[in-house]
Amino acid sequence: MTKENKMGVMPVNKLLISMSLPMIISMLVQAMYNIVDSIFVAQISENALTAVSLAFPLQNLMIAFAGGTAVGVNALLSRSLGEKNQEHVNQTATHSILIYVITACIFAILGLTFSHFFFNVQTSNQEIVDAGTIYAMIVVGCSFGLFGQFLFERLLQATGRTVHTMITQGLGAIINIILDPIFIFGYFGLPKMGVAGAALATVLGQIIAFILAVVFNFKFNHDIQFQFSGFQLDLSIIKQIYSVGVPSIIMQSIGSIMTFGMNKILITFSTTATAVFGVYFKLQSFVFMPVFGLNNGMIPIIAYNLGAKKKERMIDTIRLAMIYATSMMIVGIILFECIPEILLGFFNASTDMIAIGTPALRIIAIHFIFAGYGIVCGAVFQAVGKGTYSLLTSLIRQLFVLLPCAYALSLFGNINLIWLCFPIAEISSAITSTILFNKIKKMISAVESL
Repeated sequence: MTKENKMGVMPVNKLLISMSLPMIISMLVQAMYNIVDSIFVAQISENALTAVSLAFPLQNLMIAFAGGTAVGVNALLSRSLGEKNQEHVNQTATHSILIYVITACIFAILGLTFSHFFFNVQTSNQEIVDAGTIYAMIVVGCSFGLFGQFLFERLLQATGRTVHTMITQGLGAIINIILDPIFIFGYFGLPKMGVAGAALATVLGQIIAFILAVVFNFKFNHDIQFQFSGFQLDLSIIKQIYSVGVPSIIMQSIGSIMTFGMNKILITFSTTATAVFGVYFKLQSFVFMPVFGLNNGMIPIIAYNLGAKKKERMIDTIRLAMIYATSMMIVGIILFECIPEILLGFFNASTDMIAIGTPALRIIAIHFIFAGYGIVCGAVFQAVGKGTYSLLTSLIRQLFVLLPCAYALSLFGNINLIWLCFPIAEISSAITSTILFNKIKKMISAVESL
């Protein structure tokens, strides 16, 4: 590598925007298709919407493994680029393919065999169980598209080609949005498939995005050369990937446990309360996804400049990311506080859903401002190889505080009190993040700039 990658030379603000903006746009498109998916499903029935909401922990678990592994691959690959170690770059990319193939096979088996049991544990409503089972069997059982898309998009992202990632994610989401009504309601002579149609549209969108991401990598990603000929397994590379990836996987998997637990608590009040919680997750993605897109652009910049020992560029990147993330969260708070009824109305909300959902959205939105700060801190921890810090803050927020707090508040019999667990948990996490972030700042200050 004789030419310096743009992550080491471009002005930081311009670099962060150029790296993050395509990711933010693609994340917003992803958020839109998640919402549109639920809007169409809500037209079937509230039970169908509840079924898809109850399936979310399984989907989140897939994303946890795909995204967490990607964080490890991304951080190691970007750091190797910064160190100008081309051999290690190539080996990391090639090993990541093996990891993803194995993971996709495991989830396919689980999706086809475990889905019915998963829904029976959550509810005795047979309509919800049947709809949820078929939805999960398709989405999880055919998850190779999701895993392939994650892998090859993150390889593009790690080398600074976020525009290509925007195209693949955007195309996959748009295809999903187009196919949703066609498959769900049976347009153009196709059979009416209902919830199964929503799942099929999701899977096809992921597969097409996966194929396009593969083409982009082999045609445009010249920073990586896959080494399939004479491939030899190197466990040290896998260990390095998962030293960062495992804490991230666990951290994101905790979200599945939290969602499952919250669904169990809320369904004791009503299935409508569970549907409201599912709708909240769809709506909040419009707020959180742009911040995650910002993080996806930020992590390779920090990892690259850590490898290149350019600490000032790391500090500037973190400072700007904090400013941008906070601004996005403020916009989210304004929307949730001012127009909750309109937001719920997109999902064909019943009178009961609006009565439960309006105070829910307003109370939960309080925690957005603290969440933005915590998300950026977590991304910094991952970028510098301190994934256990991210894991700790996530454990505190979602397991040690949020779920116990939600259960305790539910004992009062007032569902509005339950939503307070979100701001309480996020404040606790922000305090922990600050303590750990101060350690990272000392680590960055000790880097000897070149």
